[in-house]
Amino acid sequence: MDGYFGSYLVVALLAGLGVAVVGGAFTAGRLLRAQRPTPEKLITYECGVDPVGEGWAQSYVRYYVFAYLYVVFAVDAVFLFPWATVFAAPGYGAVTLVEMFVFLGIIAVGLLYAWKKGVLTWV
Repeated sequence: MDGYFGSYLVVALLAGLGVAVVGGAFTAGRLLRAQRPTPEKLITYECGVDPVGEGWAQSYVRYYVFAYLYVVFAVDAVFLFPWATVFAAPGYGAVTLVEMFVFLGIIAVGLLYAWKKGVLTWV
């Protein structure tokens, strides 16, 4: 267990143990559950209302753009927290400050583009 590959062996064993526990839980759930399917149980259930019509519905692409913009700003926040710790380290202040302003500039240009296209207006 010593050496370079010994540490990977521990990780592989723990990953295998995790997969075995999850697989065992799924198998136990499958074996222990009650299985009495009826036609009423097999229909699609949606908020207590019987389904009417097809299951296909068209959604606005604007909602996906909102989700995409959220991801962009969430990633922005993920990069800002480590940057704050590096910025305090001696010798990295000016370089990291310039890099972060370039990064925030790119994010700002993307936000400005989305605003100019009218993406940020709610339906």
